[in-house]
Amino acid sequence: MKEITEKLLTGERALFGEKDAHISYCTFADGESPLKHSSNLEIDNTLFRWKYPLWYANNVSLKKCSLFDMARAGIWYVDHISVEDTVIEAPKNFRRASNVVLKNVNFPNAAETLWSCKDVTMEQVTAKGDYFAMNCENITADHFTLVGNYSFDGCKNLTIRNSRLLSKDAFWNADTVTVYDSFISGEYLGWNSRNITLINCTIESLQGMCYIDNLVMKNCRLINTTLAFEYSDVDVEIIGKVDSVLNPGKGIIRADRIGELIMDGRKVVIDQTKIETGEIAKTSDKAPWEA
Repeated sequence: MKEITEKLLTGERALFGEKDAHISYCTFADGESPLKHSSNLEIDNTLFRWKYPLWYANNVSLKKCSLFDMARAGIWYVDHISVEDTVIEAPKNFRRASNVVLKNVNFPNAAETLWSCKDVTMEQVTAKGDYFAMNCENITADHFTLVGNYSFDGCKNLTIRNSRLLSKDAFWNADTVTVYDSFISGEYLGWNSRNITLINCTIESLQGMCYIDNLVMKNCRLINTTLAFEYSDVDVEIIGKVDSVLNPGKGIIRADRIGELIMDGRKVVIDQTKIETGEIAKTSDKAPWEA
């Protein structure tokens, strides 16, 4: 394997088409597309300071690297890439990539990151930015932390464990999402999706879990959550109380207490939803904006 060490690399396509190389302690400074069409690379302790560093590459490993702000749109159309112990400051990274492994990676500016990717594994990843992971397929994430709205829109086959998401409009238009042992805070969680399963989760949401075909919740806690489950097909088990429930479509809701149950027979067939609860503090047939 070719050794490239302690080099300052500048100019467009500095190592275009590089193959079978170990790149270590280098700096890719000004110059677009330095490793375009490369393959079989091991890269460590290296700095990327300019745009489009890895396009159309395959079989790439990055360890202890830094992608600075101007390394934006940096990793697109890549197959088989692993990134470990790395900071990716640049936005719009990972687009239409496949077989992606991210371990101990920090995305401080993750806007429009991880779009239309397939077969992604994330472990100990932290991201801050809107529209994370749009239209991806086959994602697993463990100990993932996200601060950013509109995440996982249009995703299919997503499994998340031991994670914390502060994300308005997460999981919209998604299909087959399972979240275990996690905390999610965000308005309008999961709208227009199918096959959403939440297990041992704590959730805070305004008008969350609405318009879902096949929503399953097991051993979940809802805090400060109002107007939940509108028009959803539900099989939910809630520890403690839910502040209010609005016009569920059908199924069963189990909760220790419901603060307000709003069921409007003009909008839903009331007897298609079974309610099992120790207490319903208030019932109504109108939403707050109709009162």
